[in-house]
Amino acid sequence: MALEAEGNKLQLQDVLARPGNDKCADCGNPEPDWASLTLGVFVCQACSLLHRSIPHISRVKSVQDTWDASEVELMAAMGNSAAKAKYEQKVPAFYYRPTHTDCKLLREQWIRAKYERNEFEFIEKQEPYSAGYREGFLWKRGRDNGQFLSRKFVLSEREGALKYFNKQDARDPKAIMKIETLNATFQPAKIGNPCGLQITYLKDNSTRNIFVYHSDAKEMVDWFNAIRAARFHYLQVAFPGASDEELVPKLTRSFMKEGFMEKTGPKHTEGFKKRWFTMDDRRLMYFKDPLDAYARGEVFIGSKENSYTVLAGLPPSTQGYHWNHGITIVTPDRKFLFACETEAEQQDWIAAFQRVINRPMRPQEYAVEAHFKHKP
Repeated sequence: MALEAEGNKLQLQDVLARPGNDKCADCGNPEPDWASLTLGVFVCQACSLLHRSIPHISRVKSVQDTWDASEVELMAAMGNSAAKAKYEQKVPAFYYRPTHTDCKLLREQWIRAKYERNEFEFIEKQEPYSAGYREGFLWKRGRDNGQFLSRKFVLSEREGALKYFNKQDARDPKAIMKIETLNATFQPAKIGNPCGLQITYLKDNSTRNIFVYHSDAKEMVDWFNAIRAARFHYLQVAFPGASDEELVPKLTRSFMKEGFMEKTGPKHTEGFKKRWFTMDDRRLMYFKDPLDAYARGEVFIGSKENSYTVLAGLPPSTQGYHWNHGITIVTPDRKFLFACETEAEQQDWIAAFQRVINRPMRPQEYAVEAHFKHKP
């Protein structure tokens, strides 16, 4: 009996060593140590917990457990590559495929879309996010009072915009967000809701934030992918020669870093104030509160070729009480002084700034930089 179990274990290790089985079938995390016996895929521990939420579809087992021969045969017959060919055969180019670093909502809905709803085997099931038009109600955070109220949202590729209406029968939208500058990123912790989505767009060249959620997880992820689809089709027209591989990374982006720092004004004598900072590509924005609609200010971070540098510490002449771990950003026009509460935060921020500064500027970024210089 022990010999048989040992043989099965060795056979299972052989199956695990096959191409495709060395990464989680759902999030790509290396060395998956769980398996779904019903679906024939190897998954990581985090995804195995999500598989447990669909017990009628997936039954999971640790690869460390004792396996019988029929179970090993099941895994050998399918495996991650064959499962991918079946369950992911028609994933649209714009559809967001989560990785192990993404929030639980995105990972769980990807798993349900594949195995429970079979969305990528039957194209008609993709209608909610691929039709080029979507409308519905979302809970939106009020700009002034912070209350979430139900608002009607309409996304129209034909009009090139996402709009929302304050009253159900309103003819005119409260805001028109052009698809051209639209971004969406899940922010469950910041918004305080597992389905919390932060939508940003440019209004008069300044960033505007909108915070929304829906009680239905599928509904929220469908909105996210509908925004990505609209962005994809907009960029296909804007850059006719570009490949899908070039366009897909531009559809939506997560912020490079967010958190509290202290800052002082341009004279460096105004005293330090605690602000919430968001690094969005080359825009460093600061807010009084993480959920503010508008930034108090924005700083453009260019490249080293254009005389932008980041230094640890503050100039010796810096006045006023502030956190201990300083950062100086030198731009062609002035120095910006920031202070972090811990050394770890300081190192993280410096690394984020350095990544952007080390990247050469694209032609369209020069136009953005010029605009920042003339900002009132």
